[in-house]
Amino acid sequence: MADGQADVVLAGLDPEQRAAAEAVRGPVCILAGAGTGKTRAITHRIAYAVRSGAVPPGQLLAVTFTARAAGELRTRLRNLGASGVQARTFHAAALRQLRYFAPRVLGGALPDVVDNPLRLVGNAAARLRLRTDRAELRDLAAEIDWAKAVLATPASYAERAAAAGRDTPQPADTVARVFAEYEQAKQRAGVVDFADLLMIMAAALEEYRDVAEEVRARYRHFVVDEYQDVSPLQQRLLDGWLGGRDDLCVVGDANQTIYSFAGATPEHLLGFRRRFPNAVLVRLERDYRSTPQVVELANKLVRGGTAGSRLTLIGQRAPGPEPGFAEYDDEPAEAAATAEQCRALIDSGTPAAEIAVLFRINAQSEVYEQAMADARVPYVLRGGERFFDRPEIREARLLLRGAARAGQDEDKLGDAVRAVLSGMNWRPDAPPAGGTARERWESLAALVNLAEDLSATLPEARLPELVAELDARAEAQHAPTVQGVTLASLHSAKGLEWDAVFLVGLTDTTLPIQHATTAEQIAEERRLLYVGITRARERLALSWALARSPGQRRGRRPSRFLDGLRPFVPREDVAPKPKRKKVAPEAADAELFARLRAWRKAQAEAQKVPPYVVFSDATLVAIADARPDSRQALARISGVGSVKLDRYTEPLLAVLAGADPAGVPLVQP
Repeated sequence: MADGQADVVLAGLDPEQRAAAEAVRGPVCILAGAGTGKTRAITHRIAYAVRSGAVPPGQLLAVTFTARAAGELRTRLRNLGASGVQARTFHAAALRQLRYFAPRVLGGALPDVVDNPLRLVGNAAARLRLRTDRAELRDLAAEIDWAKAVLATPASYAERAAAAGRDTPQPADTVARVFAEYEQAKQRAGVVDFADLLMIMAAALEEYRDVAEEVRARYRHFVVDEYQDVSPLQQRLLDGWLGGRDDLCVVGDANQTIYSFAGATPEHLLGFRRRFPNAVLVRLERDYRSTPQVVELANKLVRGGTAGSRLTLIGQRAPGPEPGFAEYDDEPAEAAATAEQCRALIDSGTPAAEIAVLFRINAQSEVYEQAMADARVPYVLRGGERFFDRPEIREARLLLRGAARAGQDEDKLGDAVRAVLSGMNWRPDAPPAGGTARERWESLAALVNLAEDLSATLPEARLPELVAELDARAEAQHAPTVQGVTLASLHSAKGLEWDAVFLVGLTDTTLPIQHATTAEQIAEERRLLYVGITRARERLALSWALARSPGQRRGRRPSRFLDGLRPFVPREDVAPKPKRKKVAPEAADAELFARLRAWRKAQAEAQKVPPYVVFSDATLVAIADARPDSRQALARISGVGSVKLDRYTEPLLAVLAGADPAGVPLVQP
């Protein structure tokens, strides 16, 4: 029944959003750029279709990819007076339908659904006499998920993986054997996995006429959000629901396809009008999220690529600061500068929860966790465990503690740590294939790097000193925080936004990631940077480091994606390149450095915090080298932020002026 107030839901929409909302019957393709209000457009379209009487609410199924997004759709539709519309994920919709149809298509109740297939994958690997750890099992499970998402079988897997340029966790023929054994293991256990839900329901629609007729009588209108992320398996199920009809509205942005590793492909979105030549096409390009400066940078990045939906965003907000580009000598310097900029933003009134630091892989988080702790900046880690909570790090710390107690510290510290980690099957050569195994390798490599950094600063350090350092860092970084700066990978940042965004670690071999070799993989890495840029509302900073650690050769190259984006002439808004950090003081400064460390030790004991929370060794070295004689001079040193400046200026200047550290008053916590 038509609602006399249907037109009220069109109020406030821009011309393109209104055009999308008024196209109440399919086929409709909405190309919606980042920040253009796509959720607003599709919810108002559904509400207008329902309230105008064009579509009965019970006959419309809206499909998206996460339970959170589906819940947001339902809430918005309810607020718009369109209750009764079903909004579900592909898997939730398939599960609901299969529970009803299982007696007809399976001859009984639906089997239990395996939430975590690792045990079955492990059993399959064991039956094939493969020795695998948990990380390798997770990568094998992910590879099987990909195979099923792209409709590959164990027999066709090797060929499909080669064509896609997959970086397989085991040789392709071995993965195929594990895949086949896994499918048999599920049959023996009488269970199904999430991909099976889609496969079985799609097959039921294809093979059982009565099932297809009943489903298609119930659902006559479909809306699919994030259509660029649809896999071949999901498209097969969608085709089964449609049954040759065309009342379909899809919404997406090919420039934000970043999940092809899980089977997503933008081809269904880009080829929509080839399949439906009479489809209504609406382009949403007015960006309401970001400033024109951020929008222009995103557009430049897309123009530098070779594929995409060719959407050109048009900024609608008032002008803001230009995006900043900064180069640093090493990763700790980059992290320290980022933390201090976060501190400055918070001090100037930006809520910590409106700031994000985004990186390519979770293993990069440790140096930023450390820098945030040093700068007393609260933070939350999204999309991954805190560094010291990761299983491999907990296991490594236990092994290192045992080795320290056993006195296994005759070698250099770095060599001793490598020897201990070899017991976890870690090797210092190139990281293994597979995302989870690679991140595990990177996390353990970070411990080796930390050991080498500690040894460079304290040549006498052995395993007990490293264990104490790890304990202190873990304790400091696990302080509970409710509101904080978000540390997240670029993948986990999809769909989110912040006032200020720092994109860090932008070097070749990191973005694009080293194992991205095909043209499509490189293109996806570019899209990942695009997603990162478009998360920022007002402030955006992009940075990279020329070396991993202080003192190393500065041989890294900035990401090739920054070519043509970063300015050739330095500007005032671009963070200046800091002086190269030293890892040990010059001889003339050794006595001052020793007095500074003595003062820091007393201060840390008084506050009951690890010494590095007061100042890191690298910062003390920089202070000893620069010998600042004023607050202004001290403020120019990397690692001395506004909070530390207020707290420690007077006692530091006293020590620098020659005062005995033991006689300098301590700052109370």
